Amino acid sequence: MDPTLLAVLLLLPLFFLLVKRIKLISISRKINLLPSPPRIPLIGNLHQISLLPHQSLFELSKKHGPLMLLQLGSIPTLVVSSPSYAREIMRTHDLVFASRPSLKASRILLYNNNDVAFASYGDYWRQIRKICVTNLLCLKQVQFFSHVRQEEVSLMIEKIARIASTSNGVVCMSEILNSLTCNVLCNSIFGSSMTEERRKILCGLIRKNTVFFVQLFVEDYFPRLRWLDVLFGTEGKLRRHSQKWDALLGEFIEEHVRRLKEGENTSSSEFIDVMLQLTNDTGTAFVLTNEQIKAILLDMIAGGTDTSFAVLDWSMVELIRNPLVMKKVQDEVRGIAHGEVKVGEEHLGKLSFLKAVIMEVLRLHPPVPLLLPRESLQDCQIQEYSIPKETRVLINAWAIGRDEVYWKEPHEFKPERFLSGDVNYKGNDFHYIPFGSGRRICPGMQFAISTIELALANLLHCFDWKLPSGISCEGISMEDSTGITTTRREKLDLVPLAIHIT
Repeated sequence: MDPTLLAVLLLLPLFFLLVKRIKLISISRKINLLPSPPRIPLIGNLHQISLLPHQSLFELSKKHGPLMLLQLGSIPTLVVSSPSYAREIMRTHDLVFASRPSLKASRILLYNNNDVAFASYGDYWRQIRKICVTNLLCLKQVQFFSHVRQEEVSLMIEKIARIASTSNGVVCMSEILNSLTCNVLCNSIFGSSMTEERRKILCGLIRKNTVFFVQLFVEDYFPRLRWLDVLFGTEGKLRRHSQKWDALLGEFIEEHVRRLKEGENTSSSEFIDVMLQLTNDTGTAFVLTNEQIKAILLDMIAGGTDTSFAVLDWSMVELIRNPLVMKKVQDEVRGIAHGEVKVGEEHLGKLSFLKAVIMEVLRLHPPVPLLLPRESLQDCQIQEYSIPKETRVLINAWAIGRDEVYWKEPHEFKPERFLSGDVNYKGNDFHYIPFGSGRRICPGMQFAISTIELALANLLHCFDWKLPSGISCEGISMEDSTGITTTRREKLDLVPLAIHIT
């Protein structure tokens, strides 16, 4: 080989590394005024992120401030831990920060980010969000699916009552509540085609999803080193998990396509049928493909099931640990639904303390403690700081809900703080953002809250509750699980005492 050509080939990698280094130095100069923890060469601040990143970032913010820059591998990442800076990101500069970074888990699981939650900001995202809100998540559709919620809650209460009549009467509430939230969503989306066997498969896949979305994939922090994910086997595990989702969702679509072709249930309001009909609707701006439908379905099911379950599970934990609050909310529910076997949705509007309990749970235990990451579409000025294009942004809702400037005794469970009605979860109060805010606010919050309120009201109306023998309130672990959605690490076992079942 020609010596000159050989020298060029040997120097090329060094040249590209030098260019990359110059680019990183240029970026850091633009944002060098931002507080930042000390970094380790190559990995930056990755070593400071624990398996519970919302907690480790909260501790870092105490030292370096509510707006800090981390270098996660080669990715500059802005971490927001205060209401004022959250307002800057999600209102003042909402359009600039309306997009999402492309992460390995979302690309593989969600068919190249063709869902609502992780899609890049643009026309496609606007179209599919409109489809989901109009046909499943808007208030009109939430009310339409009231019969699904009431039926599933009734089945849950009957199941708990059967267990309560047994010798020890211990109920694994985590399993019961997870099954409920999965069933409500699946019946709203798929209807009667969802068998018990499929529900179990689905719940198992959802549990694995939440871990994959926070797993450290090398490519997400060192894009040129994707081959390490292949070498370590992490990409292979993710792809095998994705194939299970693909097969299951494919079965649902094939069944519903057949029903539509055969003219069965053509007036169905099941969400999957609505989407399949839209694929052939010449009035739409674009035609949905099967992969896009699968991505949207997976997004709705996995996102909606896990978050609603987390809030219900934490609610029961906090109430069992705070018996005076438990009694107060039970007295309210039983007073409003006096003489009724079950609480109906017509009662929910009068249950102000129940709503306050749920809001306090959302403050202390937001289901997605680190809101889904954002990415800047262009250079931006946040107060005195210059933020360059393609900076990743993490908003710590968990930390914001514990901000001592806005919350008196922030670590205490005190639902009374919400009785004034001055604060709501709709994204206008930036010291309280359990569902986010701005263009990327969670579109399913009303659907979730309707399920949570009805389920919790009936659990408190129909039963008294106690811990299994040998377990005290002080012995209940409050440790978070690892995952994009944060539930309690341990399952919740309770003993129901039926008092309102006839």
